[in-house]
Amino acid sequence: MTIDNTVLEKLEKLSMLKIEDDKKDALATQLTEILTYIENLNELDTDALDTSFSTLSGGTPLREDRPKTNAEVSQNIFRHAPNAENDFFIVPKIIE
Repeated sequence: MTIDNTVLEKLEKLSMLKIEDDKKDALATQLTEILTYIENLNELDTDALDTSFSTLSGGTPLREDRPKTNAEVSQNIFRHAPNAENDFFIVPKIIE
């Protein structure tokens, strides 16, 4: 898949990022290279591989799942968000 200006403009709109005009060609090239690499990975035959494979003997160590509450962290995140209200991010509608 090749990333062209149309796709790049749509990605720019969806991500709410402004891409400078002089950097668009380089970014499109980089994204095309990444997609080409991913397409190469899709060609690998993984049917014979065990899905529970682990490099650690005994599996992955687990930790207790305990929530951490620090109001300052979330307030700082929402303060830097382009659009937030009542501890929620406000995003543009993308599904019509």
